Amino acid sequence: MQLIRPPFVFTSCGTGILSHKSRYLSQAALSCSVPCLFCKLYDQTLNTMRLYSLLLLLALPAVACAQSTADNIRKVENNLAGWVNIENEAPTRWTIEERMKVHNVPGLTICVIRDYKLEWAKGYGYADKEANIPVTPQTLFQAASISKSLNAVGILKLVQEGKLSLDADINTYLKTWHPSADSGKITIAHLLSHTAGLSVHGFPGYEMGDTIPTVEQILRGERPANTREVKPLFAPGVKMQYSGGGTTVTQLIETTVTGIPYDQFMQKEVLNPLGMTGSFYTQPAPENKRALLATAYNREGKAYKGKYHVYPEMAAAGLWTNPTDLSKYIIETQLALQGKSAKVLNQAMTQTRLTPYVGKNNALGAFIIIDQRYFNHNGGNEGFRCVYYGSLDGGNGLVVMVNADDFNVIEEVTRSIGITYGWENDFYKPEKVTSAPLPADSVQQYVGKYQFRDVPLLVEAKEGKLYATVRDGAPMRMYYTTTGDFVLMEERGHLKLVNGDFTVGEGQGSITFKRQP
Repeated sequence: MQLIRPPFVFTSCGTGILSHKSRYLSQAALSCSVPCLFCKLYDQTLNTMRLYSLLLLLALPAVACAQSTADNIRKVENNLAGWVNIENEAPTRWTIEERMKVHNVPGLTICVIRDYKLEWAKGYGYADKEANIPVTPQTLFQAASISKSLNAVGILKLVQEGKLSLDADINTYLKTWHPSADSGKITIAHLLSHTAGLSVHGFPGYEMGDTIPTVEQILRGERPANTREVKPLFAPGVKMQYSGGGTTVTQLIETTVTGIPYDQFMQKEVLNPLGMTGSFYTQPAPENKRALLATAYNREGKAYKGKYHVYPEMAAAGLWTNPTDLSKYIIETQLALQGKSAKVLNQAMTQTRLTPYVGKNNALGAFIIIDQRYFNHNGGNEGFRCVYYGSLDGGNGLVVMVNADDFNVIEEVTRSIGITYGWENDFYKPEKVTSAPLPADSVQQYVGKYQFRDVPLLVEAKEGKLYATVRDGAPMRMYYTTTGDFVLMEERGHLKLVNGDFTVGEGQGSITFKRQP
């Protein structure tokens, strides 16, 4: 079976040609002492030719724009890059199709935002391999933790309306569940910025047909919940520690305060006003939406049981969407930040949302990264990975989503977009290394199986070259450097054999893969 289907694409040049109204109504005609049929016909022909010329002139910007967009798409598709450049060698470049095959990614979808407009969106591969359903720009993917960004918009709308306070004790709003008494004063700002000190990083979801727990059962860690109790680990406001459990508390706060089911509230108050009418939080997905849903695949390329998991932790992980819809959220955020739009949040509240709360990066439902110039969030559910970036100035951004347990191809596509659009300083800063020949008699000392916690590393030799495989991923070429260590194109970090074990990184941030028998 062919893995990669012909891509589907949507482009928008924003030239507004159809809105232009021509005032060109020529009355020119040949001078004749007596009006005749020939003169009238000539006049009509001349006017028609002038009208055609005008229409052609008006169409030229659209043609140029479409051509430019098509060129950019081709460049993005053919410039996927690793994180290192080898000195004295041409930079390694791959195509999207090649990397999807290498990383065992069935389907991928992209959009690029430029100058506050969606420039293009495109789908690649399969939404469902078994049914031969291709990915299109309308295909819906699980947004995983990107759900938290839209959740923050909804919660802050209630703050904007005076129904919630960012700094009040959350016990003011909760009735059916409360954090333990020793948790200290936890606020909504703490919950949205991951500084509440609460436990439970993320959620695995539930198989279709499982008994789905209530939000209260999830927070208490009671069956049928499949995660532990959400409880305090340290005092609020001390530091940032990512907590999907804390985000789930905001879901309970919303339903308690408004009396409206979470998915309905988000649809009416956030998604629809943003124009994200194809997206939804409802879990399980409504029957009338399921034909648009991508199937989730694991690292071996096998579909998850029931096609995808159910996430009752909707605020933390439950959004179904696509890059086109997410572009509307990104663009609205950028415009609201400048006071040019207020479809959901006004300028002041948007500024609050994008201001780091504790530390330099973690704002309310988003992270401020790349020298404080982008708001961003990643996501990872079972069988789905995704990322978005939106610039705080200039109106640029991107979204990449896949229906696989792989983030490598997302990073590679992001680098390609950076290369194509001249955003290299933001998304593509390769480390330059000098390679060295690996002595043939030393190859076998590196070959073997290694382990770090539950992560296996397999090093194999093929035709005198070494390849590393992490978990069940694709083999990656190991480049030996003049500093006596190895680099991989696909994974950041230097690998060095120390006392028979592979060490990645240096100092306190290093990890060691122990050699296995």
